[in-house]
Parts: sequence; C-alpha cells; structure tokens
Amino acid sequence: MNITLAQAQTIIKKALDKAQKIDTKMNISIVDTGANPVAFARMDGAWLGSADIALKKAKTACFFDMPTGEIGKLSQPGASLFNIEHSNGGLISFPGGLPIKNDSGKIIGAIGVSGSTVENDHTVAKAGCDAL
Repeated sequence: MNITLAQAQTIIKKALDKAQKIDTKMNISIVDTGANPVAFARMDGAWLGSADIALKKAKTACFFDMPTGEIGKLSQPGASLFNIEHSNGGLISFPGGLPIKNDSGKIIGAIGVSGSTVENDHTVAKAGCDAL
C-alpha cells in the first residue's frame, strides 16, 4: 500500500504549520514506498539547495525503512554501514527523514525535511508524520 496524494498533502500541511510555529523555512518532500515523489512544498524564502536534500532524506528513509538519523549512527567510521551515503545516487545520513506509517503500522512512504538545523528538520518531519 502506498501513501495517497490526499495523505501526502495532509502531512505537508501539518509540517508547514510546525515550521511556521518554530519560525523556520523548510523544503518538505513526500515519497511513496518506491521512493517516487508524491508531494513537495518549498516555503517562501527556504534555501533552494535544501530541496534536493529533502528529497534525498525522504528517499533514504524509504530505502531503509528507518529514520535518516539512525542511518547516520550506523554510517560512522568503523560502523557497519560506513560510506553507505555514497550508494543509491547519494543518501542523507543526518536527521530530517522519517518513514510514514499507516494506522496498522505499515510503511506507506517517507517524508524528508530540510532547511534549518537537523533538530528542527526532524521536529518538522515528525509533526508531518503525526498528522496520520
């Protein structure tokens, strides 16, 4: 089962609301379980370069069914996934990407958020996920 456009738009709306509440400008990308883009929003004034990072965070979370921050922990020198960020056309291994699950806990897509600190990126991504 994949995320629907309506679900993706609901997630983006909640993520945008959270970004505005914490006074930051974000790029927000939603992908389905095949890592195909479903929805995207770039807030006025958000960094253009963060659009690509948001998409790659969403794809990374989708490819490995885990938050991008967890990939980061596993990809440190000497860790089991060291250098994984060079695979799959470039992965992102810092927070801001999360799998999106439906009511029964199945992954239906992923969100990637970029444009601020990684802590803010993660906070906004989580707010979006919590919308479902």
